[in-house]
Amino acid sequence: MSKRVLTTESGAPVADNQNSASAGIGGPLLLQDQHLLEKLARFNRERIPERVVHARGSGAYGYFEVTDDVTGFTHADFLNTVGKRTEVFLRFSTVADSLGGADAVRDPRGFAVKFYTEQGNYDLVGNNTPVFFIKDPVKFPDFIHSQKRDPFTGRQEPDNVWDFWAHSPEATHQVTWLMGDRGIPASYRHMNGYGSHTYQWTNAEGEAFFVKYHFKTNQGVRSLSGEQAAEIAGKNPNSHQTDLLQAIERGVNPSWTLHVQVMPAADAAEYRFNPFDLTKVWPHGDYPLQRVGRLVLDRNPDNVFAEVEQAAFSPNNFVPGIGPSPDKMLQGRLFAYADAHRYRLGVNHTLLAVNAPKATTAQNYGRDGLMASNATSQGRAAKNYEPNSYDGPTETGRALSAPVAVTGYTGTHEAPRHTKDDDFFQAGELYRLMSPEERSRLVANIAGGLAQVSRDDVIERNLAHFHAADPEYGRRVEEAVHALRED
Repeated sequence: MSKRVLTTESGAPVADNQNSASAGIGGPLLLQDQHLLEKLARFNRERIPERVVHARGSGAYGYFEVTDDVTGFTHADFLNTVGKRTEVFLRFSTVADSLGGADAVRDPRGFAVKFYTEQGNYDLVGNNTPVFFIKDPVKFPDFIHSQKRDPFTGRQEPDNVWDFWAHSPEATHQVTWLMGDRGIPASYRHMNGYGSHTYQWTNAEGEAFFVKYHFKTNQGVRSLSGEQAAEIAGKNPNSHQTDLLQAIERGVNPSWTLHVQVMPAADAAEYRFNPFDLTKVWPHGDYPLQRVGRLVLDRNPDNVFAEVEQAAFSPNNFVPGIGPSPDKMLQGRLFAYADAHRYRLGVNHTLLAVNAPKATTAQNYGRDGLMASNATSQGRAAKNYEPNSYDGPTETGRALSAPVAVTGYTGTHEAPRHTKDDDFFQAGELYRLMSPEERSRLVANIAGGLAQVSRDDVIERNLAHFHAADPEYGRRVEEAVHALRED
């Protein structure tokens, strides 16, 4: 069988792919060697800007299957029938480190799901923790700057990390999660995923509900100690990527069971704390978990760059029956995620295979831009404006979600106070749920980082947060920090 012919990007056959053209034997190379110049120029441009956060990621395809009737809460088409399956793509990631970082590190994990529904793509962007460090997006760039590499030392600095947390008492709950046993998952398969934010569901009658998503791993939660993680990261920085890839290749397909907490919209205003605060969880005693379906991953990407690195998730990709809530962090991300993809991948990134709708066709009047193709056009004589008289796509007049009442004056307001709003209570509740052994490991993890801080006032600010969460919690952290600093 004859081999296929190697060509240049323009399709011309390549005569010699081993030797560059030169001015005689041993002479300087020639500018006219189009194949050499094309290869080098292309190679220089192989990398695109990495994500500022969630840079290091892994992903896989699979499906979501509805197992329980939730039509009383949402009219979303992909959730309307028990047994219905929808193709999905799920991207896991670490948050703070760069593309070349290790997988087995103490860091939150991204858990982003793209549902390829018949009404368009629905993107659910969350983490492996139900809460986050901050509650207002204006603090997000500062928070990430404090966690990333210092511009002078080129490394993550405990002074920066803990100084920001010292001035952000609302971070205490998430710090307790991060420094606890679940702070380093054993693999992507062995951790839960959460929508984290509060979202809105609307049923066919127009009734609105607020929901929180919980993806519970069916493999069981497994985590690593700091010592185990350091050993694994040193031996195999790609440990989580390798585990996910090999499990699916073996046919051991990981799965998660999706549950939701459902709050009638009328409950939100009088709930004892702000239900749209990303640093809080809703107690299950108030709003129990209700099962929705099962998510299964069963196919690895063929090309990690094309399908994982270029996968673009935007929380503003909703479908009818699902919409946003007044969650401030969610509101900020509705803009920031889509804007990041337009910068990294270009305005036509939604035409890439991993991002394009699969169960329907996108029809709009967006035109041109970098990497434009016929796919952005509606046909030879199609108009690129709306309304028109030429049978172009038209609006439906049907809102995707229910309206939210607003009142008051514009300005930079703090979130409205509820009767039990508090930055520390839930962190203390989480501490009190832990076993004695879990508490000891949590205290050791916190003290190990906080003891490295150079300023006493920053240490004292942070200790005050742990004391406020639980007296025993604060006392034990304080004693452990002082012991380490005296050594």
